[in-house]
Amino acid sequence: MVEIHFEDIDEVPGVNSEFLFSWYTQVCSVESKVLGDVTLIFCSDDYLLEMNLTHLNHDYYTDIITFDYSEDNIVSGDLFISYDRVVDNATSFSSSVKDELHRVCVHGLLHLCGYKDKSVEDEQLMRQKEDEMLNLRVFHVEHLNS
Repeated sequence: MVEIHFEDIDEVPGVNSEFLFSWYTQVCSVESKVLGDVTLIFCSDDYLLEMNLTHLNHDYYTDIITFDYSEDNIVSGDLFISYDRVVDNATSFSSSVKDELHRVCVHGLLHLCGYKDKSVEDEQLMRQKEDEMLNLRVFHVEHLNS
């Protein structure tokens, strides 16, 4: 199940729980995992900064914080995503907001699948996996539009 919530913002254009459920299910399958309960909480920079300070003792802005509740091969967790960061990153990386939003959404899911990004090698693998999983979304977008 994929749930979507908003904290300190009203909406995120283009967010679709049916699409995310379908795409996340496929990503989990590719990773030999099963999709459990994943909640995406879209919020402001200030809200996520407070979360970062409170829970991780980090005093900086970030695009996502992942709380992993996965057990065995069942992927579950909470993904707190700063929509402000997504919009800023899209501009910085010359990407569309939708593409950057999808990258951050799959980045969080990959963390729940066990991927890390603290070392250079881990970060390179994470980027490779993000690109691989972003390619899967084309089918899901076409499927929803048919």
